[in-house]
Amino acid sequence: MNYEEKKYDVVIVGGGNAALCAAISAREQGADVLLLERAPFAERGGNTAYTDGKMRFAYEGVDDIIALSGDLTADEIANTDFGSYPEADFFDDMARVTMHRTDPDLCEILVRNSNAVMRWMNANGVKFQPNYGRQAYKTNGRFTFWGGAPLATYGGGPGLVEALYKQAEKKGVQICYDAWVKELIHDVDGVHGVVVRIDGRMQNVAAHAVVLACGGFEANSEWRTRYLGKGWDLAKVRGTRFNTGDGLAMALNIGAQPYGHWSGCHAVGWERYATDFGDLDVTPHFQRHSYTFSIMVNGDGKRFLDEGADIRNFTYAKYGHLILDQPGQFAWQIYDDKVSHLLLDEYRTKHVTKVKADTLEELVRKLDDVDPEQCLKTIQEYNAAVDESVAFDPNIKDGKGTSGLAVPKTNWALKLDKPPYQAFAITCGVTFTFGGLKITNEAQVVNTNHEPIQGLYAAGEMVGGIFYFNYPGASGLTSGAVFGRLAGASAGTFARSRKPIAANA
Repeated sequence: MNYEEKKYDVVIVGGGNAALCAAISAREQGADVLLLERAPFAERGGNTAYTDGKMRFAYEGVDDIIALSGDLTADEIANTDFGSYPEADFFDDMARVTMHRTDPDLCEILVRNSNAVMRWMNANGVKFQPNYGRQAYKTNGRFTFWGGAPLATYGGGPGLVEALYKQAEKKGVQICYDAWVKELIHDVDGVHGVVVRIDGRMQNVAAHAVVLACGGFEANSEWRTRYLGKGWDLAKVRGTRFNTGDGLAMALNIGAQPYGHWSGCHAVGWERYATDFGDLDVTPHFQRHSYTFSIMVNGDGKRFLDEGADIRNFTYAKYGHLILDQPGQFAWQIYDDKVSHLLLDEYRTKHVTKVKADTLEELVRKLDDVDPEQCLKTIQEYNAAVDESVAFDPNIKDGKGTSGLAVPKTNWALKLDKPPYQAFAITCGVTFTFGGLKITNEAQVVNTNHEPIQGLYAAGEMVGGIFYFNYPGASGLTSGAVFGRLAGASAGTFARSRKPIAANA
């Protein structure tokens, strides 16, 4: 199809959560919207399609949960403690995990709009459900949610993608797949469209406004090494193979201001022999997020991090960095049978590198590339250091730790003494990069002269300044939705203001 025949109000570059929220929001302003998705239809959705759909948002109590989860039964409500997550807690978590570097204005936009964007998404066809099993454990017959992220979308990331595309199409957004945007059309007055490759031919697509929402550079091994540092070319990519930094490059090429933590990223413990990029059929099976109940050892047979430093939601996105720093870029998670019922479902699939044994001596000999003598010594020293006077509770930071170890375990420290024993091999999986573009509070991209670039907006992973070093789990999708909605509304309003008034108006 020839997209050069008309001038669009808004062109959206990208095809995931942030891009789709921007497209729907721009349509709500009455804008004529074209969405250009680089991936083919079968791989649409960006990194969103590879998530489990968890979303962090501020809420006051069970009424907020019920409002967003229409299928909850009376028994589920009665037997579940959803707790609350007020905005103050969200602000505190953002400040704490980013070492107080998160941009105050952007953080406020994220937190203050988190509840509203959930309701807006719900009104636009996105369904939510309590994330039992992953964000709550059942104790004494009752589920207790922890960590500020009680809800996930129906069908996980793929379900979210499907719902948003359905709504975008329903609202009249024009969508083109296999559309690789290469450049921004611009002059001294701002951005006026994009250059895109479609069906092997370059097309100049004119627009009053452009929203860049096409992800970071995590799928670009050269950029990872350039910005994240030595060894990052060896990391696995958890999500789409299409997030190669093209949107960032084209914006920087016209003078956009880089902003945020360009040497930082979201990276987790991941199946050691996972595919190099995300695979929608198997990627969910590569997660290894039950580590709070394990001890982790490297190739030298030594522990190297505090597995129980905090609730999983506040450590998993930074522990991939530490795993990548280990000899051979791998580690093993070791569990005994006391916690086997707490392991997430992905530990029970065929896509795992796993060993099992009835004795610790046998187990350490089965750990590939690990010093068995030192590993056994590490386990024995750990067992001797566990505080047996404190009760174990998986739903809270229970304070059941160790004493006297160079690397402590602060919570959930149980002795490894009940066979059978299991161990799982992991490496580093990178999810998304933190460096991005500077934007205004209306999501307009700012140039290196500290001036807004007329007609150019950004959302999602392309926004810099929100996350540093780490992030509160499940806040990525929320950020994409909040800033996608904002960018779409701003771009749509701007575009409509630029259209000539009809002669008979």
